[in-house]
Formats: sequence, C-alpha cells, structure tokens
Amino acid sequence: MKLKNIIIAAAAGLLLTSCGLFKKYEQQTETPVNIFGTDDQGRPLGPSAAADGSVLGGFPAETGTSLAQLSWREFFTDPQLQQLIEQALANNTDLNSARIAVEKSEAALKMAKMAYLPALYLSPQGTLSKFDSNPWAKAYELPLQLSVDLDLFGGITNKKRAAKAVLLQTQMNADAVRSNLVSTVAQQYYLLQVLDLQLDILTQTDGLWKASLDTQKSLWENGKAYSTAVNQMESSYLDVKTQIVDTRRWIRAVENNICVLLAITPQRISRSRWGTSPMNQHQSQDGLFDADFLKVGVPAALLENRPDIRMANFAMEEAFYNTQAARAAFFPSVTLSGTLGWTNSGGGIIANPGKLLLNFVGQLVQPIFARGKIRANHKIAKLTEEDMQKKYVQTIIDAGNQVNEAMADYQGAQEKHAYYHRQVEVLRDAYAGTHELMDNGKASYLEVLTAQESLLQSQLNEAMNMYDGAQAVIALYIALGGGAK
Repeated sequence: MKLKNIIIAAAAGLLLTSCGLFKKYEQQTETPVNIFGTDDQGRPLGPSAAADGSVLGGFPAETGTSLAQLSWREFFTDPQLQQLIEQALANNTDLNSARIAVEKSEAALKMAKMAYLPALYLSPQGTLSKFDSNPWAKAYELPLQLSVDLDLFGGITNKKRAAKAVLLQTQMNADAVRSNLVSTVAQQYYLLQVLDLQLDILTQTDGLWKASLDTQKSLWENGKAYSTAVNQMESSYLDVKTQIVDTRRWIRAVENNICVLLAITPQRISRSRWGTSPMNQHQSQDGLFDADFLKVGVPAALLENRPDIRMANFAMEEAFYNTQAARAAFFPSVTLSGTLGWTNSGGGIIANPGKLLLNFVGQLVQPIFARGKIRANHKIAKLTEEDMQKKYVQTIIDAGNQVNEAMADYQGAQEKHAYYHRQVEVLRDAYAGTHELMDNGKASYLEVLTAQESLLQSQLNEAMNMYDGAQAVIALYIALGGGAK
C-alpha cells in the first residue's frame, strides 16, 4: 500500500511539474524608448506633445497615421512603375525562393501537427526454415502495427508551436523580401527618370555650347578672337559630349538592373518623365514634396508593420518553445503500441490456416543518464532564447535608426533644393549676361566658360538632389514597414 502511494505521489508531482511546459509564449522583452531618435533640435521624431499637435514631416500627433499603412499601389501611383513592380513580384527569383521557403515551413508544420496521431504500419513477413531431414516449414505474419506517443509533458505540443513560429518567420521574411524588392524597383525607376532629366539638360547644353563654339570660330576667322579661345570653347563642348555618352551608358546600366529584378532579358524600360508622378510632381522652390505626404506615425506601429521586427519576435517565440521542448526531454516518454493481424506461427507450432494475432504494449522511458545530452540541449536552447531576445532589441534599434536616417536625408534634400534652385537661376542670368558682354567685347571667353560650366554643374546637381529626396521618401516608407502588402 505504501509503495502504491509513493507511485501515485510521484506521478502527481510529475504532472504538476510539467504544467508549465504547456505555457504559451508571451512577448516580455522590453523595447527601447524613443526608437525614432530626435531631429537636429533634439525633438523626438514621431508624435509629440507640441501645442499645435505637429511634428517633423507634418504628422498630426493625435491620429497615429503612418505612411506604412499605404499599400505600395497607393504609395506608387505611376502606372508604368506599378506595372514594373507587379512584374517583379511575379517573376523575381529571390521572392520566389522566399515563397518556396514558406511552403516548406507549411509542410513542416503539418508534419508537426500529425505527430499527435497514431503511426500505422503494414509489415507482412514470411520465413522458410528446415531442420535436418524435416520438411520445410513456412511461416508468415500479416500484422497491422500501431503506435502512439502520449504528449503528457508537452514535447509534441512545443515542437508543433515552434514549427508554427518558424512558418511565421518565413512568411515575414517573404514580406521583407517583397518590400525590399518594391523599394529597389521604385528607386531604380526614379533614377532612370532623373538620368533622363540630366540627359535632357546635357543635350540642351550641347546645342547652346555648339552655338557658342560656332560664334567663337566666326570671330576667330574674322580676326576678332584668338585661337586659344576657340580651343578652350571646343574642349568644354567635347566634355559635354563625353558626359552625354556616360549618362546614356548609366541609363543602360540602370535598365539592366531593373531587368535583373524582373528576371527578364535586357531591354528598354518604359517610364514617364520626371515631374509627372505624384511622388515628384509637388517639387517647387519651397520644397521637394508636400509636407503632408510624410507621416511618420507612432513608434509602436513600427513594431507591427516592419516584417523584420515581427520576424525577430517570432524567432524569440520559436526559441521559447524549443526551450520548453528541451525541458520536456527530462520527463518520461510514454508510448502505446499494438499489433493486429494474422499468423500461422504459434510459438514453435506452424498451424494452417492462420490465426488471429493481437497484442498491446505500453512503454514508459524515463531518462536517467544520457551522456549529458539532455542537459546540454536544454542549456543550448536557453542560450539561444537569450540570443534571440538581444537580437530582437537590436532589430528595433536598427529600424529606428533607419527611420531617423531617412528623415535626415529628406530634410537635407529639401533644404538643399531651394539653394540649388536659386543657384541655377543666378547662374543662368550670369551666363546670359556674360555671353552678351563677350559678344560686345567687354568680357573674355574664360568668363563665359566659367559661367556656362558652373550653370551646367548646378543644373545636374539640382536634378540629382531631386532623386535624393525621392529616395529618402521611399526609404522612409520602407523603414516604417511599408511595401510588404
């Protein structure tokens, strides 16, 4: 009686101890505060408690709206860009690999769920035996073998939950690949538009400088100018020619990059002109984009929108369940098995016809010493869980840094745009005036050369700064978790 009580008490103790092994994951890792950082004046980016309820980028603090809430079709409304993005999402090799990884994880999860069910095998076998001069003895068995593992201590449950966390990670990875693909295609598309704009500037400059060179040659032929002036003019003119060649080559390279993203052979990429897309049509002297277009949103929303942060959270969840499964390995495993079938072998007697074969076996295995394997696996799982927690925090820090960088890049491009715009106006007037003075013999050709070269460089800089602004807005959209849907 005492032995029975001891056994019952031990079993009850095991069951009570194992209750925690079925506990579900809850995210408890503390996240950094003020993850967006501050602006140049030290003000936090995101919602603020300012009296006017506004912060950098025109975001209203009371709404919590974010750019990331826009789908990529709502954010990029250029029809030709949308077509390119759709083609990339359908054909891109990296994205297809991410989709395949999701399907693999789905299969692994399905297998983990099936672990609750019994295993059933048909294992027929036959033997021929002969002893001395006795006739051959023919024996056979035609059994169905069934076995089931009882999940008394959460081993199967935690492995299933870990498999689901792995599936969620692969889904988030696919979303991350998708958003990066959308971002890259858009950035390359706008770079093409800016290069087209620069090519137009260079082509127009080519015509103007050709006219200046012809004028200078005419003056030289009439003895009103020196050959050095003609040579200097021609040298600058040829420099523009080489820049045109380089820009066309750059355009071809960007088109080829887009073709790689679309998994198609090299070909021309159709695009609209710069300034016709809602992404860049609001450019003016006062700023690159409408301020109301940039909405950062609340920092907490970043944790819900960014695929990499969600993937890091699911990695913590997987590590948690792997630790639970490693703990469950310390407890007994219980297996029930049985056999049902026909056999003509009854011990040492061969009987025909065969008789019904039926048996049941219950097995309990309690680890006592497994060469340190169980304890080591548990320690490794705990360390992995700690590692995933630190990586989760670092992922949030990186995300906040990307938002801060994108906002800083946007601010820089916006501020420089007004300066570049004014610089182009001033240099255009300076070039026209200097050229007129040279025609009247009141300025040298060197002054004209300096004016026209400065104007060209300023025009090219203004165009590239426009692209920098567009790139910053795209980077902000992706950094806030946009583009995944």
